[in-house]
Amino acid sequence: MKRRSFILSTASTGAAAWSINRNAIAQTTQKDSMNQPRIQGSAARTSDARLSNRNQNRSTLPARHGAVATSQTLASYEGLRVLQEGGNAIDAAIAANAMLALTEPFSCGPGGDLFAIVWSERDQKLHGLNASGRSLYAWTIDRAKKSGAGDFLPVYGPLAWSVPGCVSGWKALHGRFGHLDWARLFEPAAGHAREGFLVTELIGHDWQSAPRLFEQYPNAAATYAPDGSAPRFGQVFRNPDLASVFEILMQEGADAYYQGEIAERIVKYSKERGGMFEMSDFTDHHADWVDPVSTSYRGYDLWEIPPNGQGAAALQIMNMLETFDIGSLEPNSAEHLHLFIEAKKLAFEDRAVYYADMDKAEVPLEWLISKDYGRERAQLIDPKRAALDVKPGIWDGSHDTVYLCAADDEGNMISLIQSIYYGWGSREVPTGLGFCLQNRGSSFNLNPNHRNALEPHKRPFHTIIPAFLTQNGKPRCAFGVMGGDFQPQGHAQVLMNMIDFGLSMQQAGDQPRVRHFGSSEPTGEAMNNGGKVGLEAGFSEETKQKLTEMGHDVAEFGVGRHGGYQAIWRDEEPRRYFAGSDPRKDGAAFGF
Repeated sequence: MKRRSFILSTASTGAAAWSINRNAIAQTTQKDSMNQPRIQGSAARTSDARLSNRNQNRSTLPARHGAVATSQTLASYEGLRVLQEGGNAIDAAIAANAMLALTEPFSCGPGGDLFAIVWSERDQKLHGLNASGRSLYAWTIDRAKKSGAGDFLPVYGPLAWSVPGCVSGWKALHGRFGHLDWARLFEPAAGHAREGFLVTELIGHDWQSAPRLFEQYPNAAATYAPDGSAPRFGQVFRNPDLASVFEILMQEGADAYYQGEIAERIVKYSKERGGMFEMSDFTDHHADWVDPVSTSYRGYDLWEIPPNGQGAAALQIMNMLETFDIGSLEPNSAEHLHLFIEAKKLAFEDRAVYYADMDKAEVPLEWLISKDYGRERAQLIDPKRAALDVKPGIWDGSHDTVYLCAADDEGNMISLIQSIYYGWGSREVPTGLGFCLQNRGSSFNLNPNHRNALEPHKRPFHTIIPAFLTQNGKPRCAFGVMGGDFQPQGHAQVLMNMIDFGLSMQQAGDQPRVRHFGSSEPTGEAMNNGGKVGLEAGFSEETKQKLTEMGHDVAEFGVGRHGGYQAIWRDEEPRRYFAGSDPRKDGAAFGF
């Protein structure tokens, strides 16, 4: 593919910091207020008049040949370069993810897990990928109890580990769909890791707690807070150990992570730190291609990855919301938010009871995401009063993450999410490897009768979920909203913004968000007390007051950041992409 100049979405945070050929940049002047069709016909549409010019931080990015949207500008830029060099959307996503492992290390990296949904233009279908790791063969409830775990597994340290699945996900994606040479995809991340990159603003802010967090984790401190201080916005940061990992992957392939030098180093470090990793935990690991699951919502089909992830919760929420005329309500009003919060409560109670590794537990997924069950649960919602005692249905039979999406000239699209779970994961960095191991193993339940109970070689309950929207069997939108338990809540909110209120890809993510806390967790006990409602800045005083009067415990979190959203919408005749990137993060949508 011939190299073309690319488009940079306007007002993208930190974009000016990168060494990009300014002669190759054309800034879009298309505004969301242009007189265009609504979502039924195009993503370049008029924003709902009730939300016009509110919470609009930048323009939606239009692109003819391809687009990449990530939470960090250098990652978006390197993903775009892959597209311009003839790579496809899957190649671009892998390259961008590798760059994010370097530039946003507290959120993601080779020590974490990965899920993806791919639209293959050749196959004319969606493919789901579950590249989450499993528990250790030696790790059992009995051993956990003897280790002093009590009722819950530790959140940090070697007893919180599960096998990292990220690299197996990169291998599976590239092996099935990739165009460019494998090594090319890791060259930028390896080069920037060795030579250094400039830390962006929000990432730099979030990095500052590292010295305090790493007091008991010397390898992490030496890697991410050298000389006792964390890098700040605009400073150069280098990670030569991570560069070496990428160089090993470039030379030896992904098998080096699970059968070779990298696995051997992790197992050696595990023994030094009191962990229980063995080589068999790595050699027996594999990613799995799965069929995404879906439900319809007002003429569109929403697709998610089935459990062990929580994507089905988003499907359950949308099934309940579809029984209400959301589009007739004032956006961001108390009446609108109340219905969403109540649907979320009901879905999350089911999540706490039923979601688990479907290879190890009986999960009634078809029943949970059925329209009949959605209507049944929706009848429990009082449109005027918050429920304080929510129960799961009766079946008869963070945290930190990165999300990215990409689309190419052929029509391929990918929705990809990757995480090490909590900020800095387990806080354990294997000697000489330059990345944190995830703490996803802490998600298991120590009740042997629970579906998500800890067992050897079992996948834990997972929070990270990519999403995809189709219409009449054709691809429409790759999107996601990162943020631990918030993710299904974020999916539902941006979908209402897109479909019910007719907002563009950018404005759908710019709107203030609400987050409900307090539903039951898969690792603990129920909290049926109504929970708390956290509001970002931007909601009216009237909305807050009405929610309180309805019985919600409202807490405003100022300019707090609920999630991090990226999205790419596709239109045909001619084919065009429209991308949005969340101003809550340092990233941007790039396209050409």
